[in-house]
Parts: sequence; C-alpha cells; structure tokens
Amino acid sequence: MPAESRARVAGVGPGDNGTMGEKIDDAAASAPTGATGGPGPKPPWLKKRLPSAAAMAGMDRLLRSRRLHTVCEGAACPNRGECFESGTATFLILGDTCTRDCRFCAITGGSPSPLDTEEPKHVAEAAGALGLSHVVITSVTRDDLADGGAAHFAATIREVRRALPGATVEVLIPDFAGAAEALNTVLDEAPEVLNHNVETIPRLYARVRPQADFERSLEVLRRAAAVATAAAPPSTGEGAGSRREGLPASGHPPVVKTGFMVGLGETADEVDALLDRLAEVGVDVVTIGQYLRPSSRHLPVVEYVPPQVFAGYASYGEELGLVVVSGPFVRSSFEAEAAYRQALRRKGWGACS
Repeated sequence: MPAESRARVAGVGPGDNGTMGEKIDDAAASAPTGATGGPGPKPPWLKKRLPSAAAMAGMDRLLRSRRLHTVCEGAACPNRGECFESGTATFLILGDTCTRDCRFCAITGGSPSPLDTEEPKHVAEAAGALGLSHVVITSVTRDDLADGGAAHFAATIREVRRALPGATVEVLIPDFAGAAEALNTVLDEAPEVLNHNVETIPRLYARVRPQADFERSLEVLRRAAAVATAAAPPSTGEGAGSRREGLPASGHPPVVKTGFMVGLGETADEVDALLDRLAEVGVDVVTIGQYLRPSSRHLPVVEYVPPQVFAGYASYGEELGLVVVSGPFVRSSFEAEAAYRQALRRKGWGACS
C-alpha cells in the first residue's frame, strides 16, 4: 500500500484521551489526517481475552523463586498472557529499575539496586526449566554502570549456553551510551540475534525518548551489521553452512534486529523513511507495533493504527529486503524465533549447523 493511501486510512475517529499539556498539541499537529482529535475508545482489533490465571501464577512462581524479572510484566506487554500460557517469557536483566525515563515505557525509572551477580545463572535455570529453544534476554538501561551492563549481558549469554547448548539466544540491548567497546563485549559472545530498538521515528525522539539519540541507536545497528557482514558464512559453495571459529553452534554471526512503535503521531512517509534507513545500515528484522499508553503519566496515544496500515508497512519493508513482523500487538519478542528463522532463510544461512 502506498504511503499516501496508508495515511488516508490511518485515523480511526475522534475522542478524548486525557491531557498532558502542550505535548498533546505537538503530537496532534504532527499526526496523520483523521488523528488530531485523539484515538477515542480502543477499536475491536485491540481487544484481547483474559489470560489463564493458573498460567500467570505458575510463571510468577518460577520467576520469583529465582528473583527474576520479565519485560512482559515490567513493560505491561499486552501479549504476556499468551506467552506465559505457552511457557515463554522475555527475561529482563540488570534489575527492574531503569536510569532513563522514556515517556512511553512502563518500566520503573530511578536509582537501580546493585547488580545481582547470580542473575545470569538464574536466567539460565529458568530458561532450562521452561525448556526454551530460543531464549530472549533484554534489560533496563543502566547508565550508572561503566559498561552499561555489557559484561552482565555477556555472562548471561554464557550461562544460558551452558544450561541449554542447543538453544539460540536473542538479546535486546540498550544503546550503552554509544560505547563501542560495550557493544563488542556482547557481540563477542555471538548471540544469534542482536536487537536494539529505535522505538520511534527520528522527529519524535525529543518527546518520546528524551535521553536517547536516534543517530546513536542507528550506529549500534550499523556496527552490529558490520560485524555480521564480516563474519558471515558463505551462503553457497564451499564452506556454506559450516561453523566458523568464534561463532556459536548455529554457525552464523548475529541477525540484526530492531523495532518501533506507531500511533505516536508519525506519518506513513516517516515510517517508510525509517524503514529505508534501517535497511541501509544492514538491519535484517524489524518489528512494528501499536503504542498503548501504560498510564495517565505516559504519552497519550495519537491514533490507533488499523491492521491494513500495518500490512502496508510490512509490504514496503519486505520490498527493501527486510523481514518485517508488523501488527497492532507486535512487540520486540513477538514470534521471535520464527522471525529469526525467516531471516536465516532470507540470508541463505538456513543450512548453518
């Protein structure tokens, strides 16, 4: 679907979604046609069934017994019920308190507690107890740590590999304040997927991610992609599918992944431009989901983006060679293993073992 067509169908009608001073006016002024009155009540495509209380309680017991956190809970993910019912979770390391205060995020901000040195082992134990074949690990941002928590990420990857040698590992990392050595610390452990979310279009950074920088996030992805390109196994011919020194059992360098939200006042053209830039720096997988306001303290939703618009974004991204997982409830770890496998096939790495 062309950008112009997506923009025309993006708005879903007027309504009142609360007030947050002048920032609402800023968002409304930049919103696509039809969204300036606010999104109104949630449309039918944003309704979900209640999760199983037993599944939620069982996961809670497993996590609390090991003093673990999940982004599913901390970020109030709308998919956590289904994930917990299916026995999966995205582990949140480096504690549960973030040193930044992004205006879209439900995770608590403030002064974090000291690192739990047993956390990497506990993550591995929980992943083993769940029998995960694809382990997704993310974190709060820890600007208070000299390396941003990179060594803790590395330790967690190593522990998971010991506990589940056949599993693949996906890490969703912060920007490490742009420190290349911190990123290299994580990349040296050769996770199968290196994810860093850009979260929104560049124009909205000052409002949505005031302590972050779009170009810095893009540089994280560019550096990860450069490492992946340099270490990539040949897709055909002699050596195709073989394991290379320094790579995990999967035999390939990291698939590079990112994600962002819509419904914050971006236009369809701006989303297309963002996808262009992500493809240019070498990203393999992109997730696109609807922003949902966690509380009245957070940025209001400017629009509820219809499913056909998400489909249009996916089509455009696929034309650029990206694997795009796009939909109202899509989040970073949504169908993570399937997206990883699809990226391997697209890159010709499907035979790696």
